[in-house]
Amino acid sequence: MAIARNTICLWFDKEAENAARFYAQTFPDSSVDGVHHAPADFPSGKAGDVLTVQFTVMGIPCLGLNGGPAFKHSEAFSFQIATEDQEETDRYWNAIVGNGGQESACGWCKDRWGISWQITPRVLTEALAAGGEEARRAFTAMMEMTKIDVVRIEAARRG
Repeated sequence: MAIARNTICLWFDKEAENAARFYAQTFPDSSVDGVHHAPADFPSGKAGDVLTVQFTVMGIPCLGLNGGPAFKHSEAFSFQIATEDQEETDRYWNAIVGNGGQESACGWCKDRWGISWQITPRVLTEALAAGGEEARRAFTAMMEMTKIDVVRIEAARRG
């Protein structure tokens, strides 16, 4: 596979391949596209270790770099996944949190590698885009949630 002109590069300690395989199994339009081994020793590894992994997450080209423990992920970067309903929201949330991840607030969670995810039902995005009282009610309801509850957001939209 050719390297995309613009690729998101995610720094991992040593788990880029495992993360890429998890994403490919969890999300549609996702795949592991290439695993590349170091041609020589490098500061955090040896020749032959997995150095980079080309992968796609829901159509977005990414590169996982096994760069060692020097840098950690933060909420400053996240994947935002738009979901159609509660079933899809639950499926992605449970996959991430249930595989060693952790819950956060307002639809955010982290996977076991520290990457942040926003699992965001479209009904919430639509409510916030509507503005006015509808947006205020939906936003207030969201602020009390960890995983987004579609029924509660819909009720807040209606008032």
